[in-house]
Amino acid sequence: MKRKTPQIPSTELKTILHSKRANLYYLEHCRVLVNGGRVEYVTDQGSQSLYWNIPIANTTCILLGTGTSITQAAMRELAKAGVMIGFSGGGGTPLFAGTEAEIACEFLSPQSEYRPTEYLQKWCQFWFNDDKRLVAAKNLQTQRLMVIQKFWPKFEWDYPHEQLLALLENASNEFNNVNDHQSLLTAEARLTLKLYALANRATINDSDFSRSSRGNSIDPANRFLDHGNYLAYGLGATGCWVLGLPHGLAILHGKTRRGGLVFDAADIIKDAMVLPQAFISAQSGDSESDFRQACISQFARFEALDIIIDTLKQLALTTHSA
Repeated sequence: MKRKTPQIPSTELKTILHSKRANLYYLEHCRVLVNGGRVEYVTDQGSQSLYWNIPIANTTCILLGTGTSITQAAMRELAKAGVMIGFSGGGGTPLFAGTEAEIACEFLSPQSEYRPTEYLQKWCQFWFNDDKRLVAAKNLQTQRLMVIQKFWPKFEWDYPHEQLLALLENASNEFNNVNDHQSLLTAEARLTLKLYALANRATINDSDFSRSSRGNSIDPANRFLDHGNYLAYGLGATGCWVLGLPHGLAILHGKTRRGGLVFDAADIIKDAMVLPQAFISAQSGDSESDFRQACISQFARFEALDIIIDTLKQLALTTHSA
């Protein structure tokens, strides 16, 4: 007689701060369901179905890729645990949600009537003022430069340190001297291209490398950049949800698109953690799975979600009174 699996009520799950959670999943060719009170994903191997547990209390975000389905019961348990869900294409890109396909990174946020309002109220106090919103955007980009400077040396690669420091100093001066959002966006784009060039020369040294448009990546470095960026967007969306900030209240990206704040939040850690790993993995000949695992490990090692949440909190608490 088959032993009945004990049910585990979701109320018995121990709460883990989102910033301390360890798991971020990309799943494909599987079904996500509730089995014995646990959220699991099921893969088929011949005539057998293999069940793998998802520790939802220690998970920040799940990307569901090609050939996946999810049950209503699983969505209910994931929402209770505060797990962000994103539907994506193969390899984690592009990102879909429901019936929409938006570049603006539309994740399905867990529904709750008890999200905090403190940071949203502070955010709204400055968001409708163009000058204060520009100050917040500059401060976010300044934090981005500091994170790059701190974490690039922690990767196992050889790059010109002095050249990076000079690049970051010039970018900082340029960011501080712009007078509008469009100029800041342009300066930010120039910085990113220079970072790509620096990382390219330090690793694969491909003279023909250029950043391809999203979803049209052929070479490994571009594919890894796309994939890793969407993982970063998952963390960005999670950080916004934890603080109760709607994705439409962007301070730099996509002011007219409802997912812009996810881009802003991901910017804080994207070039510091995804970019180096993408080029290092391309040089090493890593598979998509190898790169994804390395990227997720770096997020945990460097406490990426902590950095995103702390930065957004600081912007909310200080910019409104500036």
